[in-house]
Amino acid sequence: MIRLETILTPGRSLVNVPGGSKKRALEQIANLIGKQVPELDTQDVYEALIAREKLGSTGFGNGIAIPHCRLKGCESPVSALLHLDAPIDFDAIDGAPVDLLFVLLVPEAATDAHLELLRQIASMLDSKDVREKLRAATSNESLYQVVLDVQNGH
Repeated sequence: MIRLETILTPGRSLVNVPGGSKKRALEQIANLIGKQVPELDTQDVYEALIAREKLGSTGFGNGIAIPHCRLKGCESPVSALLHLDAPIDFDAIDGAPVDLLFVLLVPEAATDAHLELLRQIASMLDSKDVREKLRAATSNESLYQVVLDVQNGH
């Protein structure tokens, strides 16, 4: 089983990200991943995320969104985690604005293992305790550490 902390890195766990709008947030995600994962193109990532949002918002409620998509050229899953400096409207199912974005990009030929990752992320963020810890993290490292701790059962 793929574990979340192996596809998320401290460099892709960011606090105090300026939000602004849903489109802007997705642009920032694409820029971040484009910089960190050389084989992925920023524009491709952005367009794939936008296309996925058009099918239905990935805003899951409780101020959380899990933007995810299949991506050509993506060899193995890539994740990123952003805590925005201010919540933004994300057309979430409960109408609440979103400030935590947990991103998952998977290869085009996504498998059950990739769907399992999405379930792992969703169930982790289902916990009020975890959400509070993520929102309380003051640095990129401490944000990543919260995920690590949850994965290791702390």
